[in-house]
Amino acid sequence: MVRTGVALLPLAGAALLVGMAIYHWVEGLTWSSAFLNAAMLLGGMGPVDPIRTEAGKWLAGSYALFAGVVFLVVAGVMLAPVVNHTLEHWDRASTGAPSDTREGMGKRRRGRGRGTT
Repeated sequence: MVRTGVALLPLAGAALLVGMAIYHWVEGLTWSSAFLNAAMLLGGMGPVDPIRTEAGKWLAGSYALFAGVVFLVVAGVMLAPVVNHTLEHWDRASTGAPSDTREGMGKRRRGRGRGTT
């Protein structure tokens, strides 16, 4: 899970920078206010400051849609290992297979192709 999270840092950072640029250059917000608005959208919360220009409304709306997709992708990739592990656990419980992957799989693999004594 840590590897996938680290792999998504460039995507989240680029999305944050795009949002900050939109809010700073189009709406004229300070960099700190632009960061706050972009971070709130990426976190799934919503903007803080009102949008005043027509171009800002179009760009902020487009960025909000983009930020929503980025939020869903990041959440999905981060939760995928947890969901996978839970589903595997339920599957093993229903079929009667060993519930601990390391214990159950390790016994079956031990000694294959290694020339053990």
